[in-house]
Amino acid sequence: MTAKVLVVDDVYVIRKVLEAKLISEYFEVILAGSGQEALDKAINENPDIVLLDVMMPDLDGFEVCRRLKADPRTAHIPVVMVTGLDHPSDRITGLEAGADDFLTKPANDVALFARVRNLVRLKTMFDELRVRESTSLALGLAPSDPALDAARQLDAAILVIEDDPQSVDQIAKALRQQRGLVVLSDIDAAPATINGREWDLVIVSLTLEATDGLRLCALMRSSERLRQTPVLVLSRSGDNRSLLKAFELGVNDYVTKPVDRAEILARVNSQLRRKRFQDRLRETMILSVEMAVIDPLTGLHNRRYLDGHLAQRVSQAQLQHRPLTAVLLDIDHFKAVNDTYGHAGGDVVLKQIAQRIRLNVRGVDIVARIGGEEFVVIMPEVDLEEATLIAQRLLRITAREPFSVTDAVELTVTTSAGIAQLQYAEDAAGLLRRADAALYRAKAEGRNRVVAAG
Repeated sequence: MTAKVLVVDDVYVIRKVLEAKLISEYFEVILAGSGQEALDKAINENPDIVLLDVMMPDLDGFEVCRRLKADPRTAHIPVVMVTGLDHPSDRITGLEAGADDFLTKPANDVALFARVRNLVRLKTMFDELRVRESTSLALGLAPSDPALDAARQLDAAILVIEDDPQSVDQIAKALRQQRGLVVLSDIDAAPATINGREWDLVIVSLTLEATDGLRLCALMRSSERLRQTPVLVLSRSGDNRSLLKAFELGVNDYVTKPVDRAEILARVNSQLRRKRFQDRLRETMILSVEMAVIDPLTGLHNRRYLDGHLAQRVSQAQLQHRPLTAVLLDIDHFKAVNDTYGHAGGDVVLKQIAQRIRLNVRGVDIVARIGGEEFVVIMPEVDLEEATLIAQRLLRITAREPFSVTDAVELTVTTSAGIAQLQYAEDAAGLLRRADAALYRAKAEGRNRVVAAG
């Protein structure tokens, strides 16, 4: 995942060190040497995240953060305070100013990249939510209620798995306003407790005496029901090996022990916001059903929804100079399926293929049925090379398992795919036209293959 990062520090050497680290991980970097310059570049450059120094001569970082969060043009941009100040009151001041996270100088590389990627991922979901809600408003649906969202966050179901009394005490004090907090010290009961209900956030210690906390993380990520649940781990200071393994398993964030109250509060709030955005994305889909923008057979979005939403996604991608890719999928020899097994048999195949596509793409991707046997997946922040790999996986999944057309008949079905990445100054119609041309080539070249537009 790449992103545009605004680095703000009045010390030239620190700016250049952070720039070099971020560029080595393929981030785009913008530099600002003062608070006022940061405010100007946040508006004009539209960064995905701001790394903000606290001690600056003109405007300190706290005031810059307040102004960023007060301006509707920049309020949605995550802000990470990067500071040598480590007193708890400084972190509380940062939280009150609207900061999303903290890093202490000198910034550890693992922490730096984890914080940046986590908050960029959060902003991507928030941007998608804003676009979808804009589409919903255009269709006459109600906007979200901020007061209701805030109340739901306090009722969030949070599970803490920790056997260290000192950490438990600090977490309980930091999260004392959370009405849904559950602390589990009986580690043997952890798997059953994790699976026993829907959690908004699970906090797992990596220093448990009775078991390996990483195994609990793996348990959640291997479960289809729990795969999207945010997971935050508590790690021993300096244990980068365990942290890197945790991130490989799909953990979202971490806090270093001994637990700092302000830090864990910031991390928890960030993950709960992420979960809330996921839930809102799901709710907007349900509301869209009521407005007849869902294909009744497959449960996917239909052409009407795609036409309205894709135009906004294209406009956003062009404005931010970000990749956006369309994948068109068409069932091979579908007419023969209808001729042999009737439209009822064809409908069964359509529904099962739609289900396989939906389970194997991201929540922020748009999946729609746009014709009889034709589907489209719109992938923001995905380039042509990555989309080709995803499309090839979808084709393998389609062909690998037979389709149960009737109780007595199983049928092997293949699909073909055409892919196009949005080009400069191209509109939604042009993007789909090039993807369709690539799909035509895939059919002409023998079907059951992926062809990318040039």
